Amino acid sequence: MKKKISVILIFLLISVSRVFSQSSNDTLAYLITCGPGTETYSVYGHSALRIVIPEKQTDVVYNWGVFDFNTKNFAWKFAKGRLDYMLIAEPPRGFLQEYFFEKRSVYSQKININPVETRKLVELINENLKAENVKYRYDFFYDDCSTRIRDLLEKSIGDKLKYPPPETEKIPTFRDMVARYQNPYPWLRFGVDLIMGSTSDKKSRFRDRMFLPLDLKDGLSKLTVQRSDKRIPLLQNPDILVDFEAPVVKQNFLLAPPFIFTLVIILVFILAALIKSRKIIRTIDITIYSVFSLLAILMIFFNFFTDHVQMKWNLNIIWLNPFIIVCLIMLMLNKPGIIWFRIVFFISAGFLIIHAALPQDFNIAFSLMTIILLIRSSVRCGFVWNPLKLPPNLQNVEH
Repeated sequence: MKKKISVILIFLLISVSRVFSQSSNDTLAYLITCGPGTETYSVYGHSALRIVIPEKQTDVVYNWGVFDFNTKNFAWKFAKGRLDYMLIAEPPRGFLQEYFFEKRSVYSQKININPVETRKLVELINENLKAENVKYRYDFFYDDCSTRIRDLLEKSIGDKLKYPPPETEKIPTFRDMVARYQNPYPWLRFGVDLIMGSTSDKKSRFRDRMFLPLDLKDGLSKLTVQRSDKRIPLLQNPDILVDFEAPVVKQNFLLAPPFIFTLVIILVFILAALIKSRKIIRTIDITIYSVFSLLAILMIFFNFFTDHVQMKWNLNIIWLNPFIIVCLIMLMLNKPGIIWFRIVFFISAGFLIIHAALPQDFNIAFSLMTIILLIRSSVRCGFVWNPLKLPPNLQNVEH
């Protein structure tokens, strides 16, 4: 959830951090929480740990959210789910400077752990800083900059760390959780909903929700630590290190996916009713089926060729199915391909009927896109009852 460019600086800071990371009895640990930004990678916020040793006059921020854009085959590794993130250590001034520049608030909360637990925490951090451990395979839900901190605290405190009782109210899904941060950005939510599969619709319980930085902050604030016959809060009240108003994103309903695709449906319907030119009709269909074919290829890739667990079992492949690609080939070859268009038509119609019963939550824009596909496929199905079908003279020419 944070990026760095210089690998040299990263490993320099790692080396320095090892020198200063030996704890003493007055070592202090803090949870650092950074507010959301407006860039795609920053809308979820960020988390880090800060270790301060007054006796040695050392102050280091440990950050598990770093990746390198200069990684060879970066885009391919990211798509495949094989991009490694890494831990770096840096001085607070350098860490906070970026958030001040981006006008994002940063909060600090002292962690109420004793010297023994603090020493264990520092040992675990040092273990993470070893060359063989400093990089890790990023997983947005289960292994990221926030879950790493949660796991380290659990290991450091052990059984003395107490979670609240199991929830009785409605439990949100992982998709619900990320959607809260995406709502101001409807096209981002559209894209994320498109690539996230049904595995993202699993229930996200209290501990699970800490994969999001602000939810880590809220969740850890509800935990307690057993001290003799009493329990104390794990975190103290937050102090503000960098103070900015939360970004206000103006939403334009006229530019949101549902409105755009509704307009496209109206336009497609009008064109299907009025346009009689064979050349224009073919151009329209090639354009529409090219877009849907690219999306169908994405569905094939995310379902079968990526390591991202969140993208597996993506049921969007039902309406974005490989038969769409076959239809595009038929159009490019100027062949009727009625059977293929009928398959797409019936699959699209079936999806619209049953999608609410499927074990995946679908963006409303997907139903609108399916209607577009339904209209254009019906035009070429040759159904006698369809008033939008190709005129007989056009069908004869294409035969």
